[in-house]
Amino acid sequence: MTDSTDTTPQPVTQHTVTIPQSINPVSLLGPADEHLRRMEQAFSADVHVRGNQVTLSGEQADVALAERALDELVTIIRTGQGLTPETVERVITMLQTETVERPADVLSLNILSNRGRTIRPKTLNQKRYVDAIDKHTIVFGIGPAGTGKTYLAMAKAVQALQAKKVNRIILSRPAVEAGEKLGFLPGTLSEKIDPYLRPLYDALHDMVDPESIPKLLAAGTIEVAPLAYLRGRSLNDSFIVLDEAQNTTPEQMKMFLTRLGFGSRIVVTGDVTQVDLPSGQKSGLRVVEDILDDVEDISFNRLTASDVVRHRLVGQIVAAYDAHDARQPQQRPRHGSGQGRP
Repeated sequence: MTDSTDTTPQPVTQHTVTIPQSINPVSLLGPADEHLRRMEQAFSADVHVRGNQVTLSGEQADVALAERALDELVTIIRTGQGLTPETVERVITMLQTETVERPADVLSLNILSNRGRTIRPKTLNQKRYVDAIDKHTIVFGIGPAGTGKTYLAMAKAVQALQAKKVNRIILSRPAVEAGEKLGFLPGTLSEKIDPYLRPLYDALHDMVDPESIPKLLAAGTIEVAPLAYLRGRSLNDSFIVLDEAQNTTPEQMKMFLTRLGFGSRIVVTGDVTQVDLPSGQKSGLRVVEDILDDVEDISFNRLTASDVVRHRLVGQIVAAYDAHDARQPQQRPRHGSGQGRP
């Protein structure tokens, strides 16, 4: 009787890749071949290097993926940016998820450069989110802390201002009290509200020369204001970012979206798992997709724990909370808020 289980080993494929002369092998392979070892582990392929020749051995699918990874890394180096272990890891992750987009196209998209620092998407979902901002008038970026949803939106706003696509930037947040009453805090109204807006100022300092920010604020070219200050206004030729939108009520969300004027764009960001509204109040961010899902020129984009680009533990913490919430659907999670940046 013949055993139906096929234990025949798959044929081993061997392929040699030549590293271009213009590429420093150390920059590609990493110190002590660190990048190469990570690819070898991820794709179950044996990798041997002699000079500028890289020989890949293993099953055909694994060898093909390893070869694609090398090609993507070479393309990234040619754009002028160096490789880091994090970049290599992101290339591997994208190839393993079988996306149609090339990892090099995702990781080499420059949004904004300032003082030698370049802001670019670092995951596929971030790239799709940035593309949506280019293509749609109103965009929602929904996801956990650390996914860069607000930071990338602000970078696109500064880019639009520099390209003269808009005349001003308006950055806003709802001033929702989380533990302390505004009336009991010391200082003027402006001083009481400032802590709610501080994360927006911090991100702005990464993107615009600090010495020019006071002039831009004084001229009204950049405005940072609580959501309540936008009531009754019509905002034309503006790039408007609403951050922490999970802390808006449905009425506030409607008020904000109807501020849209001619020649303007809106990006709304938030995390529906971090609502600080008083118990019993609905979050405007939680209901808006059901209301506007079929409206043309509005895009909803979701980022997940896999898009977290802070410390690796942040992504694991977010995933653990998501798993905990899934096990206890009757409870409404109310965790603290966070500012996303890559």
